[in-house]
Amino acid sequence: MARSLVIKVTAGAEAPERCNQAFTVAAAALASGVPVSLWLTGESSWFAVPGRAKEFNLAHAAPLTDLLDAVLASGRVTVCTQCAARRDLTVDDLIEGVRIAGASTFVEEAVAEGAQALVY
Repeated sequence: MARSLVIKVTAGAEAPERCNQAFTVAAAALASGVPVSLWLTGESSWFAVPGRAKEFNLAHAAPLTDLLDAVLASGRVTVCTQCAARRDLTVDDLIEGVRIAGASTFVEEAVAEGAQALVY
């Protein structure tokens, strides 16, 4: 049975360590060959907008743009439907390859056989 990670990040720049931890774990898992689905919710939704991850800075941490690029290259990035709507974001506003999906899709991924869900 293949193992996978479904990671939901609920924090953005207002909680930089928690936010960065989610991206770091996602990138590390992918580098180890673990399939990853990274969900951006709440204020982290903004990092799916081109250029926004470049504005994020946390001392002694890999640049968020590098981590996000790693996840986009090998994993899946999703913005929560409601979170996108509250920020007036559509798929046309997002980085190419980022999708918008709702809670039922998150639940489907999180309870899939072999999946481990983490929430930051």
